[in-house]
Amino acid sequence: EVQLQASGGGLVQAGGSLRLSCTASGFTFDGYAIGWFRQAPGKEREGVSCISSKAGSERYADFVKGRFTISRDTAKNTVYLEMNSLEPEDTAVYYCVTGPTFGYYRGSFVYGNNDAWGRGTLVTVSS
Repeated sequence: EVQLQASGGGLVQAGGSLRLSCTASGFTFDGYAIGWFRQAPGKEREGVSCISSKAGSERYADFVKGRFTISRDTAKNTVYLEMNSLEPEDTAVYYCVTGPTFGYYRGSFVYGNNDAWGRGTLVTVSS
């Protein structure tokens, strides 16, 4: 069974930083792309970032470019999201996701029914 355990969320002031972690188990970690979505209260879920299966490429949503950095550590089965210069608009529950469909395709983050999702970690940025 694929399991994703996210952590690292919390309360931070605007301009601050957080690092999210997502540890995976139950599958070959470097077999799929892995990344992050987020969902703010009252808004739709949106893709944030993903990194390819062999860590060869990274993709970011325009609203986090230059502020967030994704990385993966295959030895630890963990993906990280380093978030800097946080803004109140970054407040959301952040979910890690991986699977055969998840990735970045023609300018959009995509996922499918066979992909696995973590339970999410809450990031709150105060102004």
